[in-house]
Amino acid sequence: MHSWRTLLALLAVLSLSVAGCASAEEQEAATDVESPAGSQTEEAADGEDGEDEGLSADLLGAGASFPDPVYQEWIGEFTTNVEEGVSIQYEAIGSGGGREQFIAQETDFAGSDAYMSDEEIADAEEAHGEGEVLHIPMVFGGVVIAFNIEGLDSLTLDFATIADIFSGEITNINDPAIAELNPDVELPDQELTVTVRADGSGTTSIFTTYLEDEDEDWAANVGSGDEVDWPAENLVAGEQNDGVASAVQQQPGAIGYLSLEFAVAAGLPYASVVNADGTAVDPTTESVGAAVEGLDLPEDLRFDVLGVGGEGYPIAGATWVLAYTAGYDEADAEALKAYLTWALEEGDGIASNLGYAPLSDSTQELSLEKVEQINADG
Repeated sequence: MHSWRTLLALLAVLSLSVAGCASAEEQEAATDVESPAGSQTEEAADGEDGEDEGLSADLLGAGASFPDPVYQEWIGEFTTNVEEGVSIQYEAIGSGGGREQFIAQETDFAGSDAYMSDEEIADAEEAHGEGEVLHIPMVFGGVVIAFNIEGLDSLTLDFATIADIFSGEITNINDPAIAELNPDVELPDQELTVTVRADGSGTTSIFTTYLEDEDEDWAANVGSGDEVDWPAENLVAGEQNDGVASAVQQQPGAIGYLSLEFAVAAGLPYASVVNADGTAVDPTTESVGAAVEGLDLPEDLRFDVLGVGGEGYPIAGATWVLAYTAGYDEADAEALKAYLTWALEEGDGIASNLGYAPLSDSTQELSLEKVEQINADG
């Protein structure tokens, strides 16, 4: 009898234990079912598959050929690995053509190695209807003097000899003024063919602005700009930087100006240039970077790189993206801001590998502040 009582007691305890477990499980299930929608918003916000849908936009730009290699690399990386829903097309038609299309409202943004004049800005803002024009420096680059002289792979020039070559005063590579700068180089008897840009070009603007600043005769007789009237008679013109590179390659005795990265890509030799301190400097990423150190930049970020000394290469300049502070649709504004921010913050390695000098930290910060001003509404 005692054993039966013991068994009944054990069964009662077991029954209570099972009931308690069931109650706890029911409460836990009820808690899961009654959870607020906020606990599921992470997945819902990212779409049904749990992935961020990202940006979606089609952007069109055109302009300078000077930065085209780095722009194409940046665009490819950004649209493939960062924002797959964004399409960006950039056509290298020259800085002048890029600004013209930007003013005519044919593009979302432009690339230019020469900043816009006050008149161009006024025309663009009037045509756009709202917002202001932004100048956003992206990288710095050097303009080199490339040549095709048989047996010659190194050369030193200064502003006076460069000005005389491109004005037609010096017509042979063995001119005494060039020989004086190259005492250890055997200069051949070779007539020169001066090679220039056929299109309106920011590269031309950087080059002629340098000569205008350094040489009084050049300033008085030729001046500076995207296009100038070249005084030299033995002249060949090429479209864009790669056209000049091709012309120099094909013509014995050719000497021309083009951006550093295009000369490197074409395998052309190029001259060292004597800077304001009297130092002959090879054009490199480092020497271009040295040229732009400590620049005092204006608020609108329109500036020239002049009077370069120290270890800096003297024929250097910025390349800008031109955009508006307002007047885009929201998707385009967000995509353009995202692309430019990524390029400025993450694109330095790509730029350096292609021969460009990335912006200093202080200049990058100023550029990013301009990018933040791009909006759908002012």
